[in-house]
Amino acid sequence: MTQLLLALVFGALIGLSLGLGGGGGSILTVPILVYAIGQPVQLATTTSLAIVGANALVGVVGHARAGNVLPKTGLAFGLSGFLGAFAGTWLNRRVPGPLLLALFAVVMVAAAAALLRKRDGRGEQAEAQERYDARGWLTLGLSGLVTGFMTGFFGVGGGFVIVPALVLVLGLPMRAAVGTSLLIIAINSASGLIARFGSLGLDWTITALFILGGAAGVALGVRLAGRLPQSSADPDVRRAHRAGGGLRALSERPQRAVSRHRAATGAPLRG
Repeated sequence: MTQLLLALVFGALIGLSLGLGGGGGSILTVPILVYAIGQPVQLATTTSLAIVGANALVGVVGHARAGNVLPKTGLAFGLSGFLGAFAGTWLNRRVPGPLLLALFAVVMVAAAAALLRKRDGRGEQAEAQERYDARGWLTLGLSGLVTGFMTGFFGVGGGFVIVPALVLVLGLPMRAAVGTSLLIIAINSASGLIARFGSLGLDWTITALFILGGAAGVALGVRLAGRLPQSSADPDVRRAHRAGGGLRALSERPQRAVSRHRAATGAPLRG
């Protein structure tokens, strides 16, 4: 029962992160599945793709209704990542779990540093546009390829990299970047699952509960995102980012409690 409740609660937090910020779901999902649910790292990365991909689809619907999804940008970015997803999946199966988690942490820190280093909003367009020159489409394709590789390797949708890329490289407004990121995450997650087809081995009960809780969190996140200013440089947006960081910090407390339980008993926590 404990695991089932954790799945619902953590699923809601993951969904809220996706709906509000267009990413961050996998930053929460993989560690939670490993440390709180007790899944092996490789299985956790696969389960994460199913959870984040399904919740991203829910978020896309809400953001599309608000006009915050750029379909051409999302499709070009997402579809170009298919090849990268297969390459990342191949490498994922050949890397030890502890090393995979360590590399995952390095990428998270690098993505956070990129956003912190450039928060002034310079270069953001006043309105979302999908008019790119040849260099712009090439940038989209290469960014998608790299993100697709990360999807396959780390089992993440890649939103924590996609949103900074859309805002800092392509200059999209924050709302459009968030909505479009969810479309890309859904495509990336699907490509990662396709690459792992035949060796999924999911715990469907845990997966379904994460998705159920996540759907409620996404719906709330989409509603809150519609009230945020367009510019990521706005003080309210920075406060929202800090609030999201607080949610992640809170979500780690049960994980630490589970770790202490295991250290004391030598057995995983079961419901």
